[in-house]
Amino acid sequence: MKQIVVNDIGVWTMEYKNEGAVLGMDTGTIKNELRKKILEQIDLSNDISDETVNEIIDSVLMGDKRLFVLSPDKKKKLKGELFDSLRRLDIIQEYLEDQEVTEIMVNGKDNIFIERKGKVIKIDSCFDSEEKLGDVIRQIVSGVNRNVNESSPIADARLKNGARVNVVMAPVALNGPILTIRRFPDKPITMEKLIKWGTITKEAADFVRLLVAAGYNICISGGTSSGKTTLLNAVSGFIPKDQRVITIEDSAELQLQGLSNLVRLETKNTGGEESTDITIRDLIRAALRMRPDRIIVGEVRGKEAMDMLQCMNTGHDGSMSTGHANSAADMLSRLESMVLMGVEIPLLAIRSQIGSGIDIIIHTARMRDRKRRILEITEVTGYGEEGYGLNTLFEFEEESTSTREQVVGSLVRKNELIDTRKLRSAGLQKYSC
Repeated sequence: MKQIVVNDIGVWTMEYKNEGAVLGMDTGTIKNELRKKILEQIDLSNDISDETVNEIIDSVLMGDKRLFVLSPDKKKKLKGELFDSLRRLDIIQEYLEDQEVTEIMVNGKDNIFIERKGKVIKIDSCFDSEEKLGDVIRQIVSGVNRNVNESSPIADARLKNGARVNVVMAPVALNGPILTIRRFPDKPITMEKLIKWGTITKEAADFVRLLVAAGYNICISGGTSSGKTTLLNAVSGFIPKDQRVITIEDSAELQLQGLSNLVRLETKNTGGEESTDITIRDLIRAALRMRPDRIIVGEVRGKEAMDMLQCMNTGHDGSMSTGHANSAADMLSRLESMVLMGVEIPLLAIRSQIGSGIDIIIHTARMRDRKRRILEITEVTGYGEEGYGLNTLFEFEEESTSTREQVVGSLVRKNELIDTRKLRSAGLQKYSC
């Protein structure tokens, strides 16, 4: 019987015909046994290095005779899985590192789905137990000082790479712990890339550049996974570099680049502990005392909408935010509802605040071919007896050559900007045509 030592990964391999028998064993049981042996050799009271953990894993693998029949590649894979289960995020780690994966959806320990290149597929792997999945979740939320438990079963968090995380646990989740991770590109997507991908035309992008530079207040609307945050990141690249910008988010995910005078604020959710929660409303009020030129609220979902409108109506021109809506007009109705969650004032007064605070709405969507596109850029000209004044500046027009699998079309200029006061004030009116 021939034995070969493979030093780079510290394991053995042999010419056995029954390798398949080992591979056919309950891998979850084997991994759990190996993991327990490894944990027995790790001093949890000390801050142990990754290198030491790898050495302990090598030692345990080398001492398990059941693994002699495995090839070096399979042992290397097993070693990686053990390391991920101990120091990282277990079976989902490889998908977090996959540049093509944009979403990871864990529906209990057995049902895990990923979105790759716009398509949702179920993966073969699963967590060994709900307890292990729970450990991964607690590792994530504790990393950003959040808690999740029976009394507070819902939490938002983020990973070190900026990925957005949502957690729902028992007793709310009935089919096991639910973990949803939205992964963002390692490098922020620029407006040039969006033009290349057909999300926006160069004409429309140049026009948005003028609006941002002149200080128009912009709200980006769209459905889930329509690219609102990506677009906000790209649009923020047009902010003058000498301005002081404050971002406010539930979970920090914005990737603003090139701004040296940037302040990033994130809410604090204590999950029922004695210390006080810090909400978006609290952060907006604090931001007003920080001498901001612009305030960017990552997303408005509730009563903080009133505070955001106050920012836009009290001299902080060029402020931006995003919100869930089905169209530009629907975004205005959604803002009305959100404001009413926090204050009891006449609807007419709310509409007046919205009409004077929001200048531009950019609506984006993911279309049937799974590509994200801007569908409309609309100017809000105020509110009067006939309702909101809406002036469609650009609108997506689909061509007759489109099919069910592929949408063909582009943003088409419809009207000119009506309110040019901010352009004139910024000395940019001559560039608007």
